[in-house]
Amino acid sequence: MPVVSLPDPGEPPSPELLQDTAAVFGMLSAPARLHILWLLASGDRDVGTLAAALDQSVPTVSHHLAKLKLAGLVRARRDGKHQVYGVTDPRMVELVQLGLQRQEPARGRKRSRGA
Repeated sequence: MPVVSLPDPGEPPSPELLQDTAAVFGMLSAPARLHILWLLASGDRDVGTLAAALDQSVPTVSHHLAKLKLAGLVRARRDGKHQVYGVTDPRMVELVQLGLQRQEPARGRKRSRGA
């Protein structure tokens, strides 16, 4: 994923940059895709391993991986009979981790109120 220089703080981002960024966030709006990136943070994995960890079918996980690959968020390589996937940009994993960390305190407050 190419590094894009950000506009000066006083200069608004271009409509194209905003659209591209919104598309990435849209790609991450599916819980399964967030989970895939989170799993790939610890290392490359094949589709079957990811499917088992997600408790999803291989075709379903392959579909999510294809979308992530098309968006440039994951890469694929062949390892014998297996297609193995990895994260293309560790900053995207950091983004997912930040999102998860942000939600955890709020979920804890909801659980304690409901108990």
